[in-house]
Amino acid sequence: MDKAGLNLAINLLTINLPTTVYTYMLIYFLVNVMASPFLQYIAEFMYARRYAKRTVEGYVYWIKMYILFHKKQHPAQLKDRDVEYFLTYLSNQRNAAPRTQAAALNALSFLYSKVLQQPLSLNLNFNRSQVTPKLPVVLTRGEITALLKVIEPRYKLLAQLMYGSGLRLMEAVRLRVHDIDYDYFSVMVWQGKGNKNRRTTLAPELVVSLKQQSQYVLQYFQADTANPGYAGVWLPYALARKYPSASKELGWQYLFPSLQLSVDPDSKLLRRHHLDESCVRREIKIAARKAGIRKNVTCHTLRHSFATHLLEAGADIRTVQEQLGHTDVRTTQIYTHVLNRGAAGVKSPLSQLL
Repeated sequence: MDKAGLNLAINLLTINLPTTVYTYMLIYFLVNVMASPFLQYIAEFMYARRYAKRTVEGYVYWIKMYILFHKKQHPAQLKDRDVEYFLTYLSNQRNAAPRTQAAALNALSFLYSKVLQQPLSLNLNFNRSQVTPKLPVVLTRGEITALLKVIEPRYKLLAQLMYGSGLRLMEAVRLRVHDIDYDYFSVMVWQGKGNKNRRTTLAPELVVSLKQQSQYVLQYFQADTANPGYAGVWLPYALARKYPSASKELGWQYLFPSLQLSVDPDSKLLRRHHLDESCVRREIKIAARKAGIRKNVTCHTLRHSFATHLLEAGADIRTVQEQLGHTDVRTTQIYTHVLNRGAAGVKSPLSQLL
């Protein structure tokens, strides 16, 4: 990095700016000052093959970490042994969770097999992380009620959907107007985690609120389409080319739109993005404190609570698996360990004495 780049880095770390402004400036710095042509090539390589933006960001992050770990040697000069050293370092020195280590391995496997055309050995020998995953934090029904009573009204419907339909945060904020099926009381989730599509339940009690939200979107939509600079909502992959008018159709607009128009950093076009997910995370934390809930509450806690409460109500675990979009039922089985009947449904012998 040259002296000017180093000075810019120091300035960004020392000046006092609002969090959002600081974040965007830091991202600009990372992309435009620190990114190497090799990492940029990998990102473009992945985007051309329709990898999700977050997948691209994750893979580039781990590849960059790998290169820095080996003192900026080019990966083509490194072998299986060097990959093993890095993965062992993550386990021994960084105490990385198994999923974190697996994410790094996936990124490096992609790098060597797809980009460098030098596939790694199938028998890599490294110290695998054995950190025990945490059990999910689950709220009681009373705690859910208390949280929804005090949450900022603008975010209440989002929270109700995350709990009532078991949605991940990004699945909720990325919903489009036409993803709500009022006839069959369901929510369509497109390209969820792992690029999977699924249909999950919708509480009939939310229909009125959702239709009101759609009218709220319509008001924004009418104002946007009257703006000659508005290029329409962002559409995934080739949909914009296949359906040229779809970006300016109401059904494709985000159900939870941003308050302001913004310039798409990729296309440089004026669009209305969805609500910033960081705002939702912050409001959930604030609401939990207001409600007097002492547990570590996050947006994902609402999804955990959805799954646990379904199982408590007698739902079949396979049904819960489908609702959550889990590929493996073993992922869903973790919720059986937090039911209020005790671990694995075992009744404590102390109860018989007392």
